[in-house]
Amino acid sequence: MRDLKKATQRKTSFGATVKAVLWSFLGIRKKSDYEKDAAQLNPVHVIIAGVIGALIFIATLIIIVKIIVAK
Repeated sequence: MRDLKKATQRKTSFGATVKAVLWSFLGIRKKSDYEKDAAQLNPVHVIIAGVIGALIFIATLIIIVKIIVAK
């Protein structure tokens, strides 16, 4: 339980978390950057950024399909 409280009190900004999540969507990360992120990022921010990123990705795919099908 203490580890969870420590993890959620990390001081990395939400912008840095979004950047790390976007890089993870591309799959382009150095191992050292991944380890640094794992030690510094707030897990709650990672989950929120991941859900937002997934929703944006799905919405983009839907828009692209609608544009292509409409032609």
